[in-house]
Amino acid sequence: MKIQEINCETGEEVVRDATAEELTQSEIDRAQVLVEQQAKAEAEAQRQALLAKLGITEEEARLLLGGN
Repeated sequence: MKIQEINCETGEEVVRDATAEELTQSEIDRAQVLVEQQAKAEAEAQRQALLAKLGITEEEARLLLGGN
């Protein structure tokens, strides 16, 4: 993976290979994004299942809960 660094004051641009630490952090960040996406998808599925079980729409649920 390449890292691009740009000095905004001078316009100097440096492109270099990522360090081992940067590569590791990139993998950690990527894994965290996947975990967060999965958690959001699961929460949405649970919300939709509850609405279906109650037999109400999202708008009706908002009205019941006093939400906007």
